[in-house]
Amino acid sequence: MNSIAILDFGSQYAQIIARRVREVNVYCELFPWDAPQEKILSIQPKGFILSGGPKSVYEKDAPYIQKFILESGLPILGICYGMQALTHALGGQVDPSANREYGHAEIELLTSAPLLSDLSRVWMSHGDKVTKMPDGFVALAKSGSSPFAAMGDEKRKYYAVQFHPEVHHTPNGVELLKRFVVDICKVKPDWTPASIIEESIKRIRAQVGSERVLAAVSGGVDSSVAAALVHKAIGEQLVCMFVDTGLMRHNEGEEVVSAFRNGLGAELVAIDASDEFFSALKGVTDPEKKRKIVGEKFIRLFERQAKELGKPKFLVQGTIYPDVVESSAPDRNKAEKIKTHHNVGGLPEDIEFELVEPLRYLFKDEVRLVGEALGLTENLVWRQPFPGPGLTVRCLGEVTAERAARLRAADNILQQELLKEGFLGKGGKASQAFVVLLPVRSVGVMGDQRTYQEAAAIRVVTTEDFMTADWARLPHELLARVSSRIVNEVEGINRVVYDITSKPPATIEWE
Repeated sequence: MNSIAILDFGSQYAQIIARRVREVNVYCELFPWDAPQEKILSIQPKGFILSGGPKSVYEKDAPYIQKFILESGLPILGICYGMQALTHALGGQVDPSANREYGHAEIELLTSAPLLSDLSRVWMSHGDKVTKMPDGFVALAKSGSSPFAAMGDEKRKYYAVQFHPEVHHTPNGVELLKRFVVDICKVKPDWTPASIIEESIKRIRAQVGSERVLAAVSGGVDSSVAAALVHKAIGEQLVCMFVDTGLMRHNEGEEVVSAFRNGLGAELVAIDASDEFFSALKGVTDPEKKRKIVGEKFIRLFERQAKELGKPKFLVQGTIYPDVVESSAPDRNKAEKIKTHHNVGGLPEDIEFELVEPLRYLFKDEVRLVGEALGLTENLVWRQPFPGPGLTVRCLGEVTAERAARLRAADNILQQELLKEGFLGKGGKASQAFVVLLPVRSVGVMGDQRTYQEAAAIRVVTTEDFMTADWARLPHELLARVSSRIVNEVEGINRVVYDITSKPPATIEWE
């Protein structure tokens, strides 16, 4: 195969390394550092990238480089902890640094090594540092606190950097990764939407054979592209099912039904189950319980529908890579669990379907490119991301039909105003935008009358890959207009606030 294996030593940046490698059209997979040899080598990698991590190489139970990797004869790039692990494994020395480096740092190149061309300002995040290089290595760069900010062994094609080239805070860092995977590992950059579709079709057909397949579509881009991909692979074997939970966005049900029946030409069964969902959610305020209730209710509806369709064996879900990462799927990474994702951890254990997840290891922008290549409409492909539990995770506290309608109306106002100003849609300046309804009441005055109503929070973010995100700097005039319209037009809301928290430390959704 034509790929790179990335070994995760516990870094929250590990998935970003994978994203950057994919950006240069090179296929890669992310594995836990201690994954079995046969699993890692199953993709026949042409090189290894070792991620950062939170531990010291001398700690008890510290992650280490497995012997077969060093014996493979393949190129290796160590990043941060990966550099220290490589040094330790090859007989060098790693020590705690008197001056820890966190944030921007300047490096000085010590050779003309093409790997580091155009690099000077980098992003550091480490407490330990290499104090003695292993035999065969030469110093490639230094910083104010690290005599060996980068090092290399040209003969074995082993390279290591103390900084993080994968983050946007390191200008030209992606070029370093490109040079390593393309020039040093000799991987052909042929990971394109067309090749993704071709490979996905093969896998889908191999998995489902001639069986009937049921697809869960929610209106979001992920479920839409997943269904389109499966439809391209197996055609009339696929039945799409849309459940109106009462937790959808403004006019979403009508738009989804039209897009699938008229746009894709796929068979679609639409069910109004809003009463069932609100009944199941009555009195529940814990976000994890709400997610699990919605997940289970979805599956039970699918199972009920499946009996009428002759019990299809397979269920399609639009799970994408960030979903897997945030739910800490044990087969792929060791990152700390952030929350249960509806497409990963919110399903009941006694599920009767075998899942088909064609987008499971794709990032959001890859999903959109695949959607466009499949011929989906721009409106569908560039639709705002929407969580499977719907407004459940944006309606904090108990979810009722009244509160959901209130939230839907406020959110529609935000979408209208942002679209008008060019912040949404293809080429828009914002990646995701929505309103959160808070179970907090505050005093207000309307028409000389005292009010005691709920507060709404506006969340608008910009992001490259949805692994990290920053809050959008919206014009004050735009925020004022949105706030004024919500308070004046939506009954039950008398206060609007703007969320200015990045991810991390927050997640994009509030629940």
